[in-house]
Amino acid sequence: MRRVAAALVVPLLLLTAACGDGKGSSASSTPLPAVTAGAKFGEKPTVAKGSGNPPGNLVVNTLSRGNGPTVHKDDFVSVNYLGQLWNSDQPFDNSYDRGQPLGIQVGAGQVIKGWDQALVGQKVGSRIEMSIPPDLGYGAQGQPPTIPANSTLVFVVDILKSTSGSGTAKGAVQPQNDASLPKVGTNTDGKAPSIDVPKTSAPKSLVANYVIEGNGPAVKSSDTVIVQYKGVLWDGGKQFDSSYDRGQPASFALNQVVKGWAEGLTGKKVGSRVLIVIPPDLGYGSQGNPPTIPANATLVFSVDIIGTL
Repeated sequence: MRRVAAALVVPLLLLTAACGDGKGSSASSTPLPAVTAGAKFGEKPTVAKGSGNPPGNLVVNTLSRGNGPTVHKDDFVSVNYLGQLWNSDQPFDNSYDRGQPLGIQVGAGQVIKGWDQALVGQKVGSRIEMSIPPDLGYGAQGQPPTIPANSTLVFVVDILKSTSGSGTAKGAVQPQNDASLPKVGTNTDGKAPSIDVPKTSAPKSLVANYVIEGNGPAVKSSDTVIVQYKGVLWDGGKQFDSSYDRGQPASFALNQVVKGWAEGLTGKKVGSRVLIVIPPDLGYGSQGNPPTIPANATLVFSVDIIGTL
């Protein structure tokens, strides 16, 4: 569970997908639906209804090819997209209207299987159209009320950015001389750092200090960040979440996480490790996040900023 994520609008694409075993993309004798308006990269497209029976396999067409880096499995990408049913000309979901591109890790099972397969090998700056059969989409269960059972899905996707999720903080180790604050380990071997919480009263205000200061660009409040992180409770120092335990980095849009994360990471440099201490009013407040985060808990995080989208 994404413990730091706030319960805001979740794109339909990120909801539970079917467990299909598709064979990947293929050619098709059935043309994909035409883009009838907004045909340029970056524009919200209008897509016609599909004609005839939909393809039985995943089909991916490149509508315009970019000249950016190639997307690989496990890369993080930022995309805009519009999706509709093969037999409809009305979108069931799109990111253009939300004004917030979607950030995902390719091949990590965060999206439906058709997406994970279709994005690998594409170039940043490209616009692609894909037709996704039910076994690589939402299968026999569908996604009521907008996606019926056994639906073939059509997506137009603009690939905005891609970055590798590998790495750890690298830079200048900073002194941690304030005995009233937690001390974070400075190892850069890819393993979770230690977090030692002092037996003192928690601070009432947000703390966001460099442990290792990188030399990358400053994080903007509108960014999606790619991070490795570990979170413990101030009281008792018990860990409640860690991306290290899941074996892969995480990505979060800073406008969709608890305020302490958004405020603590904004302005910090990519490549850094940051200690963030979040008071309850900038975290989960009086409701907490049961069962792991009690009410009125002060949270302590070590965050390695690997990249941004």
